[in-house]
Amino acid sequence: MDLSAIVADIAAEMAEAPDRGTPADYIPALSDIDPQRFGIAIVEADGQCHLAGDAEESFSIQSISKVFALTLALGAVGDQLWRRVGREPSGTAFNSIVQLETEHGIPRNPFINAGAIVVADVILGNHEPREAIGELLRFVRALAGEDDIVIDAAVAQAEMETGHRNQALAHYMRAFGNLHHPVERVLGVYFHFCALAMSCRQLALAGRYLMARGVNPGAGRSVVSPQRARRINALMMSCGHYDGSGEFAFRVGLPGKSGVGGGILAIVPGRASIAVWSPGLNARGNSQLGTLALERLVQRTGWSVFDPQAG
Repeated sequence: MDLSAIVADIAAEMAEAPDRGTPADYIPALSDIDPQRFGIAIVEADGQCHLAGDAEESFSIQSISKVFALTLALGAVGDQLWRRVGREPSGTAFNSIVQLETEHGIPRNPFINAGAIVVADVILGNHEPREAIGELLRFVRALAGEDDIVIDAAVAQAEMETGHRNQALAHYMRAFGNLHHPVERVLGVYFHFCALAMSCRQLALAGRYLMARGVNPGAGRSVVSPQRARRINALMMSCGHYDGSGEFAFRVGLPGKSGVGGGILAIVPGRASIAVWSPGLNARGNSQLGTLALERLVQRTGWSVFDPQAG
């Protein structure tokens, strides 16, 4: 299987795709990005990289950062996290508030905004916000083996200025006692997490531990246990695309996490870590071309976890 040829063909097909979606318009720093952009990167288990399109261009990974934040939070408090955050699909939009009242301030899962805000509260711990932000940045740099990954300060500032719904979610959970720190401090951490900027290649490198049973192949060190890696992948499959998670599983069949910056991280257990990026979103806030590209990749490789030939 010639993966380099496959990704080149997919990038060429995406360049011609007529329906490219619409970039997120509620975060000014994201709304002006050219919807013609498309990148794809595959990192195999043996370290081989296959790149096409704008795979080296840095973009705001937004909610994909929730995967790395969840990993850190589980490392800090273990399964105690699940007392404060659920593990079920929400069936609602990523920034919905409707379930918090009936479920007493416990978010459905760590990948919706409310759940990720609780995760940020856990990581904040007894630290200053700057220390918590630095911890995630160092973690992601170590996973990717690259020191030039940064947090886009302009995106973080824009989110702080426009994130009124996230403020409402945080205040609501604080009222139920499910945030332990002041809302402003927690949201400062959360918004900076979402403002991580990476290329497709860097993102695929950072996701390798989820492909390799919890081990970072680049460093040869365990990041999480095999069981925890499997469970994070399970959450990505069931909750990683918000109320579009079922559709993504149906079309692609891989654990995946999307972000409103247009990126998607997808994992083929034992085989590959994949990142795609195109800023135009579909109606559910997931990358229009990114999803299509992954669907075509799985069709050509048989990499769906539901395919008996996968792995």
